[in-house]
Amino acid sequence: MNKFQEELKKFAKLAIRTGVNLQKGQGLFVAAPIESAPLAHLVAEEAYKAGAKDVHVEWTDDTTSLLLFQHAPLESLKQVPEWKFYARNALVKDNYAVLNIYGPNPDLLEHIDGARVAAYTKAAGKALVPFREHLMKSKTQWSIIAYPTGAWSKKVFPDKSAEEAQKQLMKEILRISRVTGHEDPIAAWREHNKKLKIAKDFLNRQKFRQLIYRAAGTDLTITLPEGHIWCGGAEPSESGVMFNANIPTEEVFTLPHKDGVDGTVAGTKPYHFNGQIIDGFSLTFKNGEVVDFKAEKGEEALKHLLDSDPGARRLGEVALVPHRSPVSKSGLVFYNTLFDENASCHLAVGKAYPTCLENGGDMDETQLERAGVNNSIVHEDIMVGSAELDIDGVKADGTRQAVFRGGAWAFSFE
Repeated sequence: MNKFQEELKKFAKLAIRTGVNLQKGQGLFVAAPIESAPLAHLVAEEAYKAGAKDVHVEWTDDTTSLLLFQHAPLESLKQVPEWKFYARNALVKDNYAVLNIYGPNPDLLEHIDGARVAAYTKAAGKALVPFREHLMKSKTQWSIIAYPTGAWSKKVFPDKSAEEAQKQLMKEILRISRVTGHEDPIAAWREHNKKLKIAKDFLNRQKFRQLIYRAAGTDLTITLPEGHIWCGGAEPSESGVMFNANIPTEEVFTLPHKDGVDGTVAGTKPYHFNGQIIDGFSLTFKNGEVVDFKAEKGEEALKHLLDSDPGARRLGEVALVPHRSPVSKSGLVFYNTLFDENASCHLAVGKAYPTCLENGGDMDETQLERAGVNNSIVHEDIMVGSAELDIDGVKADGTRQAVFRGGAWAFSFE
């Protein structure tokens, strides 16, 4: 076995033992592009070694997806058959862990009418509400890892041959995911999770009432609800099993009050949404709602995103990431939210994680609404961090404290 195969096997083991932390007798659902078969097969093998009762892989394929959007009648995109999503909604109720191997083509739907993409996204989002609710309330373990599909690799490294681009992107994925350079990636992640815990514990002690963002094009005030919780790194499932939802991850995050966002925020990295790129964008909020927006590229896609439902025009997540994270240090734009969000402070429009509120996982929709928790069929991260970003926290008594200065933590966690 060569070095690359050894690292790929370590990556698969990391996904099972640290990502979803699969338990003996538990099932595993894997969503994977067909190009990622070499990694998906190793993942399945590691899952069975961990005692999985079953591994179910749902293969995805960009070509057939593109054909769907090119040729399917609009009405069929608006009314997706329920059976297409039955397995996902059912398996999480049977306590299957969920692993997504992620590597979409950022430009796949660049030339598709945005209305067609939006129609399918809205229909699929509604159909998958039970599945998403299960994951966002951490009722079972779930995780996302990456694989360098051909089209994605060429987007990141356009000057390299297809083969070299894929090799280079795989190297970056393994390095940033703490596989390369670590004899025991699982132990490396235990140490990383400890550092993220220090950060989130510090923020939870502060009990900030507001966060104030300042940077070029950004002047934003975010109110945090009473009882908000900062999360990040390893988190417990409903049954107490610790898992890492994202590999890689550099963020600590919480939820804003859905009615408490005011001002303008400028995006700092291209954002990939449903096979289309949105870049050079800004959002203006009033009383929590986006009341104006613009984008130099992908403005129609941004409009369709914000029109997904009423909750899509409000924020569901506030995440803090130092600008000099391992992802940012690569100097690359990945055109992939899993990576770009870990290079930059970011916000998410759409659904909030109920687990970011005290007892939120036990609340129904009405209770969450009253607490200021946003609900939507979408949850999409947009990058707003930079080396110029300053963030202040404001406490209930009006005391103001520096949280970020120049894109870095303004204090030590030691």
